[in-house]
Amino acid sequence: MSVRHALLGLLSEGPKYGHQLRQEFEARTGDVWALNVGQVYTTLQRLERDGLVASDDEAAEGPQKAFRITEAGAEELAEWLRTPPDLTTPPRDELVIKVLVALAMPTVDVHEVIQAHRRYLVELMQQWTRLKEDEGEFDLPLALVVDAELGRLDSVIRWLDSADGRLKRAVVEPTAPTAAPAPRLRRRLAVRR
Repeated sequence: MSVRHALLGLLSEGPKYGHQLRQEFEARTGDVWALNVGQVYTTLQRLERDGLVASDDEAAEGPQKAFRITEAGAEELAEWLRTPPDLTTPPRDELVIKVLVALAMPTVDVHEVIQAHRRYLVELMQQWTRLKEDEGEFDLPLALVVDAELGRLDSVIRWLDSADGRLKRAVVEPTAPTAAPAPRLRRRLAVRR
């Protein structure tokens, strides 16, 4: 998550104080992501140093110092909003790594590992669904965050189901990991860019 760009977005509405930015950030993200006020001021200092925001009162410090977005900040925000994230390389997903490690261990049943995580994710989906039913229709930012989280969890569960099915179809014997597939994948993805 880019706190830097989220703060620029909030400042595009007009000048704001650091504490106000923290409160608005949390409200706009459905109160799902807490933001430390110290992180807000550190980020604002960096944005000011980079010429992307300016303070209205140079003499004031801390909670009394209002910030506004500069023209350069508005340009960076617009560019960030238009630029798709780089998804060409798979992220280092802890769950994928756990399954791969379990696959290589002769004393571990990889199917049990998959099912344990699947059960947890289904329970988590149920919690998010209840949250959506309870508050989602009244709080649009929260509803959007919950929808995104439900979609993400659904895709992870589908991946676990797919991995479990693939492993059941294959005769799997633990083997030493090889480094060959990763370079091939990186080369293939680099060609498609």
